[in-house]
Amino acid sequence: MQYRSTRGQAKNYSFEEAVMTGLGPDGGLFIPQEIPALPANWRQDWAQFSFQELAVEILSLFIDDSEIPRAELAQLVERSYATFRSEDVTPLAKIRNGFYILELFHGPTFAFKDVALQFVGNLFEYFLERRNSREPAGGKTHRLTVVGATSGDTGSAAIYGLRNKKNVSVFILHPNGRVSPIQEAQMTTVLDKNVHNLSVEGTFDDCQDIVKNLFGNKEFNNRHHLGAVNSINWARILAQTVYYFQAYFSLLRSLDIDAASPEADAIKFDFSVPTGNFGDVLAGYYAYRMGLPTNKLLIATNENDILYRFFKSHAYEKQTGADGGVKATLSPAMDILVSSNFERLLWYLVRETESDDGKSDSEELCDKAGQTVNNWMQELKEKGVFRVADEAVLKAREVFDAARVTDVETSATILSYYTTENADQCSYVLDPHTAVGVAAADDYIQNTEIKTHPAGSDIFICLATAHPAKFSEAVEAALKTTPGFNFAQDVLPEEFRGLLEKERRVTHVERADPQLVMDVIEKELRGEGISF
Repeated sequence: MQYRSTRGQAKNYSFEEAVMTGLGPDGGLFIPQEIPALPANWRQDWAQFSFQELAVEILSLFIDDSEIPRAELAQLVERSYATFRSEDVTPLAKIRNGFYILELFHGPTFAFKDVALQFVGNLFEYFLERRNSREPAGGKTHRLTVVGATSGDTGSAAIYGLRNKKNVSVFILHPNGRVSPIQEAQMTTVLDKNVHNLSVEGTFDDCQDIVKNLFGNKEFNNRHHLGAVNSINWARILAQTVYYFQAYFSLLRSLDIDAASPEADAIKFDFSVPTGNFGDVLAGYYAYRMGLPTNKLLIATNENDILYRFFKSHAYEKQTGADGGVKATLSPAMDILVSSNFERLLWYLVRETESDDGKSDSEELCDKAGQTVNNWMQELKEKGVFRVADEAVLKAREVFDAARVTDVETSATILSYYTTENADQCSYVLDPHTAVGVAAADDYIQNTEIKTHPAGSDIFICLATAHPAKFSEAVEAALKTTPGFNFAQDVLPEEFRGLLEKERRVTHVERADPQLVMDVIEKELRGEGISF
């Protein structure tokens, strides 16, 4: 399996090269040369597999055995998910008939990004150790300087995935004052020598723009061998596809339905995904393209709704509020103006809608798709907007829909799911991001008048992207009038107790300036004793 860039200029990269490079030299994102189909008997053969066994099967479809032998891939997978608190890694919770929550927050930082970043951290170390083992005695040491931007959960998940990894230094930029107190504490209380937190005056988009600038600076990149942990890194998307399959099999097992039976074929699987940078729902798209039975992928946005507006107007436009800036919401990890991973979907939409003969995998058409995406990204940079052909949006609508959820609706959803008056529904504490996905699903079910299984054919699975304790202010505010609710007793995990009082290490960057960030990175690397 080889990889190419969405902007057309970088081709024939190996999996290792795509992962270690992170961002294409043309500024594009790496995608597989082709999306592999699932094996003929996958439903029968995988029906009883654990998460780890599913991961090995799915990852091996995208990673050649010559790059990572299957036995070594299995070891990487086992090591990555040994840190999770649930035996199922991503367990499924039934809320009511036909409505489930996929809990993705059982990793070390209580966020869905642990699923990918525990694996990515081990991948980086694996590839670096192998490269160094091939060097002659006294030869150069291969190192990686990981640089990422976070609106909250990526930072702590990356840090916990990379702390103390050999030959890796990690720098995480976060917008000062725009992440939750728990998220900030999780990042800045990690004092390992190779971990560096940068608090930048600006927004998440400012931080993300700086990271892209650094990757585009060839001299700086070559000097420090930059690596990416944001969802621009293909390995993150790939790792996240696994829990869509896990949800599918877990649900069928819970209903005592044979995965290969006509009864299973009759069920429509819908996923509602809280969406900021588009990586989590994009993983569901890859699972769908591989062959996972999927009826609808619902893109649930907060009031920073570029993706919702795209499906309404067919224009991808940065503008959000009256000032055209990011609006601070109760779901801060989704407070993003531009969803970076959407570029990957756009590439597929262009390639498939511009094919006259149905042969959408021709090299000429792939190159044309890359050129179109590159032009769009340039328009976005220069004008803040580009428009997509109606045919491409109709193609996306074959599996995607989008919804917009306000803060008022988010709080109301947290309250209604905890204080449910429905005897057939379980009480559940939602974090504000998951509440966005749940509210979107409820609205979709009502407006499309679908009937959920077993009364009908649809099953809705909402992805829970974070533990509610990570967003204590929003949860406590929503539930403050609820008799008997005690956040510390009912929600707070033991791991969070005393976290806010721990020693911290963080460097403040006074403005969103790439040069200032580069200066900080080089100063900190020298402090690690690294010469360059």
